[in-house]
Amino acid sequence: MLSLEFAQLSDPGRVRDHNEDSVDYVLPATAAQVQSQGWVFVLADGVGGHEQGEVASQLAVDTVVSGFRKIPPGVVHVSLLPRLVQDANAAVYEKGHHNNGSRMGTTIVACALRFDSAVISHVGDSRCYLFRNGAIASLTRDHTMAAEQFRMNLLSQSEAEQSERKHVLTRCLGADLFVAADTITVNIIPGDVLLLCSDGLYGELSDEAMQHILATHQNLNEAAAALIAAANDHGGGDNVSVQLIRIVSVERMGLYRGRPYRML
Repeated sequence: MLSLEFAQLSDPGRVRDHNEDSVDYVLPATAAQVQSQGWVFVLADGVGGHEQGEVASQLAVDTVVSGFRKIPPGVVHVSLLPRLVQDANAAVYEKGHHNNGSRMGTTIVACALRFDSAVISHVGDSRCYLFRNGAIASLTRDHTMAAEQFRMNLLSQSEAEQSERKHVLTRCLGADLFVAADTITVNIIPGDVLLLCSDGLYGELSDEAMQHILATHQNLNEAAAALIAAANDHGGGDNVSVQLIRIVSVERMGLYRGRPYRML
């Protein structure tokens, strides 16, 4: 049976006077729900320059969490998660338009886990990393102008990382009534650690620095605190939030005609 442990932490940083990030999760209440529903973790970062970023991020997270709690048993995460993200987008969009037409926006990254897989769905530049066998790699692709230019070979990776457009979003929740979320499925194995974070973390720390912290802190609460402390020590120019999920055990499953079955 899938088993995991997790930690989360959010901090305003050293420069901002308030925190526009939001984080939350849903845990299965019973062993039956581990198999029928699973877990979901959600992180959102209110868009700077828009009004009430903290309201937008909290509304997005609440919408996904509330929707996940209501799902019937056995719903496939890969189709569910982008639908919940779209629901969150609609909620933020409508909230902004009903609030004297104010512009509200937020990024979002969500991760749902069940059996032996993790489904990640995201919009914007909040990321999900996989830390496996001592190495870290990003599973998500930023929706920013600089990242798009890199993917079109208009900028090198180093140029994209230094570009003034690296924080200019090409997609976020709340900008339009509909949004396209990128969604992937990743097979997970015991010992994997998934890291969900806002740009306040990776904007201050290199992949190598995050990798070193995860490798040297077995306790996830200590690792989360160390990541945020390091981001603040390197400037702390933005809110910074992390969710860490370690896979303890998995249940290997296959699919036959859309139905999961246990593999030996």
